[in-house]
Amino acid sequence: FKAENRKILNDEEVEKCLINLLEIDNDGVKIAASQAISAMCENLASKRAFGLQGIPQLVQLLSSDSEEVKEAAVTVLANLTAASPSNASAVAEAEGIEPLVNALNAQRDGAIANAATVLTNLAVQEPFRVNIQSHGIMSALAELLHSTNSQVQSKAAFAVAVFGCDADARTELRNAGGLGPLVELLHSKNEEVGRNACWAVMVCASDELTAVELCRLGALDILEEINLSTGRKNNFSEAALEKLLDNNLSQKYSQTGYLSPSNIITDGFYDCGRIKPGVKFLSLEELSMQELTDRRAIIFINAKPQEEACFTNILYRFIDFGLFLIKRKDFPYPPPKIMYIVFYVRKGKGKKEEEKMKEVTQIISEVQDEINLENSHWLPPPDFILLEYLNDATKTILPLTTTRTQVVALAQYVADKMGGPIERDKLHDFSWELHISEIEFELKCNIVPIGKVKKGTFYHRALLFKVIADRIGIGCSLVRGEYNRAWNEVKLVDDSPQGIAGLLLPPQEYIVDLMFEPGFLIKQGSAEADQYKHI
Repeated sequence: FKAENRKILNDEEVEKCLINLLEIDNDGVKIAASQAISAMCENLASKRAFGLQGIPQLVQLLSSDSEEVKEAAVTVLANLTAASPSNASAVAEAEGIEPLVNALNAQRDGAIANAATVLTNLAVQEPFRVNIQSHGIMSALAELLHSTNSQVQSKAAFAVAVFGCDADARTELRNAGGLGPLVELLHSKNEEVGRNACWAVMVCASDELTAVELCRLGALDILEEINLSTGRKNNFSEAALEKLLDNNLSQKYSQTGYLSPSNIITDGFYDCGRIKPGVKFLSLEELSMQELTDRRAIIFINAKPQEEACFTNILYRFIDFGLFLIKRKDFPYPPPKIMYIVFYVRKGKGKKEEEKMKEVTQIISEVQDEINLENSHWLPPPDFILLEYLNDATKTILPLTTTRTQVVALAQYVADKMGGPIERDKLHDFSWELHISEIEFELKCNIVPIGKVKKGTFYHRALLFKVIADRIGIGCSLVRGEYNRAWNEVKLVDDSPQGIAGLLLPPQEYIVDLMFEPGFLIKQGSAEADQYKHI
């Protein structure tokens, strides 16, 4: 149809006639009427008219036994709901969400792709998005990502990007096995598929669990390859790579050598040094299984406090575990020791509290050993020295009144814990390498808790400064240099010049000296700053 022809047909109120044809008991007529409505949707007046009158009839056609009718109806709905919140609302009010989700299992690729389009059009409105998600949309999309049809792949990836803004939706996609095929779509030679896949990865990388899984599946390597290609690189591929790294800071620091003030180091972070492009980044667990070597030690952060082993907490945790095992269909007979604890605690009489604790704790220990044998999973040991550092900083540095005094005090504290200030001309005599080797030999492992390091060089001190600063709210970056160098950058506002009270100056960037004059702030860009980075 030409635009003028649509205008003439709209003036003659052809919409009413086409809507009536949808109710004719003939599949061919329904399909033809649907195709005509799709063509008329380009006229805004017609689009509004169909939205007011024809949407309930079209929703009914989604349940047709004819795959052709179903495809024609869902194609119309895709056109009607495009950039039309009122028509999207009409579809939801006509109870169209469930049949649309069901249409994702249709036999025709056109019906599937358009059903995904309608659902994404509806998802612009929060209540409808939540409703759609409750129908298991992410599990359905996980299946669609396996499709060999590029149109279905593109619409499915786009839908993942739209619905993946919700944490529960990302969890559903992850549990449904949807991340693997999504990563595979990054390889697509179809520009639209590749772009939408990058967008979906960017959205899904919003939480750490999903980001780590995407990295494990190779998304990071693929995105790096894409961004090196002028033909395949796009805004979403660059944003997706950055988002993945922001939720996988160990890898980000290893590859880029930089963590910004917004990159908050948490427990589980580790610094394994700079890795070359193309070299696989190993997890902490994989690194823990390597034999002791003379290579650079892996410095890791884990200041989780030890759980208080309160008798009541231990008891009820195992009671819950025992009851959980009873309810499990695949484990109808839980271990007798756990059942003894459940029965013994419920009985609750006959012995003193101390005797109960001793006996039950012994049983719990035996049960835990049995569980650990079946499900052995390496966990990094807690670093109680680092925990003590954090507690000290919270008590003594956090209460200081200005950021400048906090930075200076923290720098002095870090230097004191890492071997004190070093004279520049005696830096080569500071035998930190031997000290680190002794720790590795003691632990029989290449992984060293940062709290164990008592003689630290630039990169040890800068990492510890960043860790503590992040915990007490001091904004600072961490930058890796050459030859074991690393430093922290902070932005501070200088005092107003004399005689100009109340003048607010822009913040200045400083490098924090942690080695030679701990607490001295070196202005970025100065000769002293260059000397600190490269000497």
